[in-house]
This record gives sequence, structure tokens and C-alpha cells, in this order.
Amino acid sequence: MLLRQGLVNSFFTLLSLFFVLQKTAIITGASRGIGRAIALRLAVDGAHAMLCARDAALLAEVDGQIKGSGGKSDWISLDLREPEAPATLASFAIAKTGRIDIVVNNAGATKRGEFTELTDEDWADGFALKLFGAVRLTRAVWPHLSAAKGSLINIGGTGGRTPGAEFAIGGSVNAALLSFTKAMAEVGIRDGVQVNAINPGTIRTDRFRLRLEALARKHGCDLAEAERRFVEAAKITRIGEPEDIASLVSFVVREGRLLQGALLDMDGGVTKTI
Repeated sequence: MLLRQGLVNSFFTLLSLFFVLQKTAIITGASRGIGRAIALRLAVDGAHAMLCARDAALLAEVDGQIKGSGGKSDWISLDLREPEAPATLASFAIAKTGRIDIVVNNAGATKRGEFTELTDEDWADGFALKLFGAVRLTRAVWPHLSAAKGSLINIGGTGGRTPGAEFAIGGSVNAALLSFTKAMAEVGIRDGVQVNAINPGTIRTDRFRLRLEALARKHGCDLAEAERRFVEAAKITRIGEPEDIASLVSFVVREGRLLQGALLDMDGGVTKTI
């Protein structure tokens, strides 16, 4: 009986991998942090990863890591704040593989700070990449996603559902991105495209490391103690890892096809709203 169950589990594991093999996945913000982890994971799953970010040197490193592990990838350095860049990325992917099956809109970082000190330029920059970059790329890839019955995942953030004073720009941008996700999910039902969003909580990225170092200096403690205090104050289970988000992306596109218009909070419990 156990042997039979093991064979069944192995069959479904291979089946889920089959659905990603030979597929093309665009990942924006793929040079570091969450985007890098997603690119590496989808490549391990068998997808041909199309990497996009501004830092060419870091993209080349990720590309080398994927290919060194036997995976497939290509990269292009673009600033997705530029109006024509998303269409260029879509054309690049089509030229390389002839198809687009998975798109992860991950690029975008917004400035934190006291509201009265945030300028119009700060606000415009926050929306330019994370929202308008995602909107323009979605427009450019949509016909291909529809033809492939593919998947679109927007990487938002907990501030879109639980705003905070220090994160006014990020919360506003993420809220808009989540609304956009819901709207496109309805279009996706018509056109055969799976659309969802993931809201990461605090993730161990370079940006978090800088926050942690500042907290350690403030309290005169080491990084481990600063992290313990952060977790306690935030009332969360732990700091997330980029691989946590990557694993959820992998699940959604391989086994979670019933998810449509879902806003998935992977945040250690920080989101308390219903």
C-alpha cells in the first residue's frame, strides 16, 4: 500500500514538472532578492527563464548560475520605467523561444520615510516601475499568455492591505497593483490566463539587511538580537527567505491553477486584516 502511494506521489510530482518543462518564464527584478530566487526556482522546475533587471553584471551572474546547474536562461538589461522597455522585453522573449507562458512582475522598490519629506519625484518613481512597468509588460505579453493559457503573478507587498505611515508610497503602489490583479483576473477568465498576486512580508533581502543594521546601531546590539527584536515587535513568526516566495510561485504555476484573482499573503502573520 505504501509503495503504491509512493508511486502515485511520484507520478503527480513528475506530472506537475511536465507542466513547466519547455515553458518560457519572464521574471522582472531578477538580479537579486526575491526575483533572483524566483528565477532560480522556475529554472530548476524546467522553465526557460527570461531574466530582466537594470544591473547587467548581476543578471549575468544569475544567468551563469542557472546554466551552470543545467538550466536554461537568457537575460536583458532594461529599465522598465521607460515606456518602451516592457514591449522590448516581450519581444526579446519571443525572439529567443517563440512563446511566453509565465510572467512574474516583481520589479520595483519604493522609498520609505516621513510623508512630509517624500517628494513628487519619489511618488512618481514608485509608481513608474512597480505599477506602470507591470501594466505595460502585462499589455505586451497578454496575447502570448492567452495563446499559451499561461500564468501571470504580480509580486505586491503587505503594505497594499495594511498601510503604514513610513510606507505611504509602497502601500499606495501595492494597493493599486492588487486592484490591477483583480481586474486582470477577470479578463483572464475570459482569455484563459491565470492571474494572481503574492504579498511578501519582511524578506531577508539587501534592503532588509540595511534596516536591520540600522536597528542594531540604534539599540547597540548585534544583528541576531536586532532581528529577534524586529520579529517580536512585528508579531510575526520569522523573517522570510526569498526562497519562500519562490516556492509559492512554483506551486501557483504548477499545481495551483484553481487560484484566480487570489491575493496570497506570505508574511509570517503580519497582515491582521480580513
